Amino acid sequence: MSVTRRIGHLIDGKWIFPDDGEMLRNVNPATLEPVADVHAARREDLDAAVAAANRAFRGWRDLPAPKRGEYLYRLADLLKARKGELARLLTMEMGKVLKEAEGEVQEAIDMACYMAGEGRRLTGQVVPSELPDKWAMCVREPVGVVGAISAFNFPIAVPSWKIMPALILGNTVVWKPSPNTSATAAAFARAFLDAGFPPGVLNVLAGGGPEIGQALAEHEGVHMISFTGSSETGKAVYRLAAGQLKKVSLELGGKNAVIVLEDADPDLAAEGILWAAFGTSGQRCTAASRAIIVRDVYEPLVERLLEGVKTIRIGNGLDPDVTLGPLINRAALERVAGYVESARRQGIPVLCGGHPVPELKGHFFAPTILGPVDWHSAPAQEEIFGPVLSLIVVDDPEEAIAANNAAAYGLSSAIFTRDLNRAMRAVRRLDTGIVYVNHGTTGSEVQLPFGGTKNTGNGTREAGQAALDAFSEWKTVYIDYSGRLQRAQIDTEHIVG
Repeated sequence: MSVTRRIGHLIDGKWIFPDDGEMLRNVNPATLEPVADVHAARREDLDAAVAAANRAFRGWRDLPAPKRGEYLYRLADLLKARKGELARLLTMEMGKVLKEAEGEVQEAIDMACYMAGEGRRLTGQVVPSELPDKWAMCVREPVGVVGAISAFNFPIAVPSWKIMPALILGNTVVWKPSPNTSATAAAFARAFLDAGFPPGVLNVLAGGGPEIGQALAEHEGVHMISFTGSSETGKAVYRLAAGQLKKVSLELGGKNAVIVLEDADPDLAAEGILWAAFGTSGQRCTAASRAIIVRDVYEPLVERLLEGVKTIRIGNGLDPDVTLGPLINRAALERVAGYVESARRQGIPVLCGGHPVPELKGHFFAPTILGPVDWHSAPAQEEIFGPVLSLIVVDDPEEAIAANNAAAYGLSSAIFTRDLNRAMRAVRRLDTGIVYVNHGTTGSEVQLPFGGTKNTGNGTREAGQAALDAFSEWKTVYIDYSGRLQRAQIDTEHIVG
């Protein structure tokens, strides 16, 4: 198969294909066939992109927000028309099954429509002043140039959570997608161009490695960093940006758990766990990598899980019958295999899977269930980012919540129970940014905040109204029409009713 795509950088409304510099080759992780040749971004490309974003900022900021929303509506229409094409390319380059890829494009469509609507509702606050004939209010202002850094696992959905809220607020963007999904990023960015966004409003640096991410975080022309990736890298980005007191939004790792109580619907619980654990081959920050099960129902639930794993079909995500695709690359495969081998050496039972799939050409790892696992051990504490589920046995709901909260991450959690009182107590006490009841740990919706606690981030959120706070600054405005100098906190004592 010949390479048909050459991926360059989008800078100031034009595609740039440098004559020199490093070239990367992206391959389909299911077939190892080439997908695209990618120009690796250089420092001069970054500087040009940041300069373009700063030039475009004033005009884009001054455009009324409802007009900015019209661009996003046009973008949504284009994404709808190209949904099948984008999903197919995403599956070829990243590996997730086609239905999941289509769902990811739909999420970007939903986000475009949601944020376009915010163009007519970017609400601030109007409050009473303590002085007469004085108006007190606050409004949102854009931050400036946003540096967006995204990961490979959701190469369209996650960037949409960053780019679209940033743009509706009047910011401009320099986006560094994962080098592993450069072709998908370019196809997504092309829709912005075709929707008519002005030059420089969105700039894309393809094939950029860690050094470009570092330079973006440190660049004086960038006013905010929005990063999705590992907690270790996120902390490094945070330190780099802190030197210039930049605004930073971090969406990092997860070690998410599904709790199953003795009164749960066992079939529903098993189905929810399997989907949350093995969807996207476990390469989700919200993936369920732990199932915390009350002892009384442990054995029957394990039976259902093992039966369910047998129905998973592994292969090329373009095959409509396949339900589990490959890992992104060889390094990811070796990392997952290393975790499972370490568990074996610790004497942890491997109930199914636990190995690559040699009969398939790509980076496939069999769906794996470990257990029982001590909830303090490495498989129950460290993010594996692959199709590996650790089973933890507990005696009661109190221990289940303690086991969940023992992880250093706090993104998503779930509980299966028919008891409303237990469910509500768990919702209150589970230390995660997202809690599901009678559902797995995955499946966020764009109208609600997305993000977590502890090592999962720095307290910011993406999606929903919370995203507007992440990508804007508050400006407080006082208008005094009394015709005299009024002194707040001083003149108030002379005011009588």
